[in-house]
This record gives sequence, structure tokens and C-alpha cells, in this order.
Amino acid sequence: MNLAEYRLRARSWLEANAPDAEAEGGSDAGGVTAAQDFMARLYDAGYSGITWPREWGGQGLTQAEERAFAEEAKDFTLPTYVFSIGLGMCGPTLVDLGTPEQKARHLRPLLRGEEIWCQLFSEPGAGSDVAALQTRATQTEDGWVVDGQKVWTSVAQHASFGLLLTRTDVDVPKHKGLSMFIVDMRAPGVTVRPLRDMTGRAHFNEIFFDDVHIPAENLIGQVNDGWSCAVTTLLHERLSISSGVGMGGQKDNPVAFETLRHTVDTADPVVKDQLVELYIRSRALALFNQRLSQETKAGIFPGARGSAAKLLLAELTMFQADLATSLAGPEAVAYEDDGRLAGSISTAPGLSLGGGTNEIMRNIVGDRVLNLPPEPRVDKSVPFKDLKVSG
Repeated sequence: MNLAEYRLRARSWLEANAPDAEAEGGSDAGGVTAAQDFMARLYDAGYSGITWPREWGGQGLTQAEERAFAEEAKDFTLPTYVFSIGLGMCGPTLVDLGTPEQKARHLRPLLRGEEIWCQLFSEPGAGSDVAALQTRATQTEDGWVVDGQKVWTSVAQHASFGLLLTRTDVDVPKHKGLSMFIVDMRAPGVTVRPLRDMTGRAHFNEIFFDDVHIPAENLIGQVNDGWSCAVTTLLHERLSISSGVGMGGQKDNPVAFETLRHTVDTADPVVKDQLVELYIRSRALALFNQRLSQETKAGIFPGARGSAAKLLLAELTMFQADLATSLAGPEAVAYEDDGRLAGSISTAPGLSLGGGTNEIMRNIVGDRVLNLPPEPRVDKSVPFKDLKVSG
């Protein structure tokens, strides 16, 4: 099948199967069930895991097919948000670092939407400085026991599994004493509590671990090599956030370029200039993401440029929100009607925090892309137990 035929078939399938109404992405049990049903049909039709290896449940196709499907999907609102962490971060980490047994057990159910995943990195005292985390995993005869707390965890209330970063050695510097595990989110001792944001929705959660047992075979990579595993996950996270993996298209996004151009006075030269600026920024980011994705599929590691992509998206999102606010005036804060515009504007600042703050992204780009002198650090060679940390 050539690419044009693939695109036509994808378009036809989306027109027949995409929900008519905007999906909430798993805001309640009914929404999750409907989203899982859609994801199963998406997988069975061959449009989930398009470039993932066939032996682990993917379609084994090229970047061209994945890009073609994504371009067609932009015209629809797909109920895939609840799977975005698994598809964009956890699954790719397992593809890169998981054992054959872990891949065989988890990847196909993840792609079909049978199992939802979350990412368990941030803590109350270790947000941007992930390596300062204090959640502990203590080794036992048959695995590990975990105690601690995580926060700002998306979709954890629906998750079957999570990627958990813990401390396994306090006698070495903080980056060298971490390990990564697959954790069963329904295991005894796991407590999930919702956190409401300024939109009034509980997009995030805090998680408590009290003597949670993790089997030995759930270790990802090597003991105390969790930081390198985390770097892999964070790379996928920033690339997936910037490219919108699992976000369900852009149809009817109230602050997107295509929506604004049809709802504002484009005869006004000032408004026209602002829309042109929005288009240029959006297109530049799309092309940058396309290049990074092509390089990744070709075996070229994007490295810290993934942080640049995430930073660009955060700044673009705030620019969209500011522009929509100035154009809409008082209506920008009105939740009467459907409240979608106000919700999008209120959500925008969160992208400059989630996945690493803009300041952290700039530090990474300056240090690892531009080769500027790094900020002074006094804790890189000090054993973690000797550091004064909060919490």
C-alpha cells in the first residue's frame, strides 16, 4: 500500500470511528471505558503503535505512515489522553530498556488500551531536581519494598501500572543511587489521592507507598542505574509532550491557529499579524518535531534537543493562551456556555511546569546543546545521606 492509499484508509476509518463529541479523556469511569473501547478498535485497525516493533505488538511501519495518520487525526478529537503517558513515555522506555519478558507482558495490552500507565518521578521535595527524590526501595529475598510519596502524577487514578523511580542506595551521590521499577498501581499499600487544578478538574494525583512489594523481575535496567533509565524516559516525555502524542488531535481546540482564524476579525491588521506569528511558531515547532522524530527512527539520538522542543511547546502554548485572552476579552474567563476557552487558557501555564520547568529546559539546552558553562553544583559528589534535603 502506498502512502496516499494509507492516508485515505486512515481518513475513512477515522470518519467512521472517531467520536462525534469531544472526549473528556477519562474524567470518569464511563469515559475511561469508552476510551479503552476506542483504543482497542484503533489497535485492531492497525493505527496504534504504528512504528513500534511487530514482535512487541506494534505495526512495524515507518515514520511516514505515523506522520500521515497524525496529520489526518488532527481533524478529530480522539479519546486518547488517558493513554498519553503510556504511549509517549512508559511504553517507549520499555521498548528501549525492558526485558523480553517485560515487553511481552506489557506492550501489547498498553497499545490496545487494556492497561493504562502513569509515570512516578516527581515528589514534594524533588520536582525539577528529580535526583533528590526520597522514596525508598529496600531489597528483600524476593524483590523490593517501597515507601514514600509521589506527586503531580497524571492519570494515576486510572492506571494499572506505573514507572517508579526510587532511591536504592543513600551511600552514593544522588544520581548514582536510583533504580527504576514497574509498579502495580493496585497493589496493597498504594494510595492515590486526586489534586484539583485551577480548571476545577483533577488532572493530577499524589501517590503514597506504604510497604508496597515489588517483584524482583519488575526492575528495569540495573540496580542503582535508574538515573540513566530516567533520562531515557524524560527524553521520550519531552518529545511526546512537544509532538502531542496521545493528545487526540486539534479539532475544536479553542486556542489553536485553525480555530482562532475562523473566530476572530482577520480584517484587523494587528490581529492578522498576531495570527501569522502564531502560525509561524506552530509550523516551526511541527517541523522541528518532525526532524527529531525522523532522526530517532534512524537511530540518531536527539539528546537534549528534546528539551528544546518541550520548551518551544510551552512557550507556544502560553503565546496561544495570551493571544486568545486578548482577542476574547472578558469572555476568556467565562465558564458559562461550555467553558472550553477558559479551560484551555487556565491549563496553559501547567505546560511550563510539567515535564520539567522552562528554566530547567533552558539550563539543559545551554549546557548540553550550546556547551555553555554549567551552573555550579556542590552536591554531585556528596553521598545522598549527607545532603540536607526537605521533607
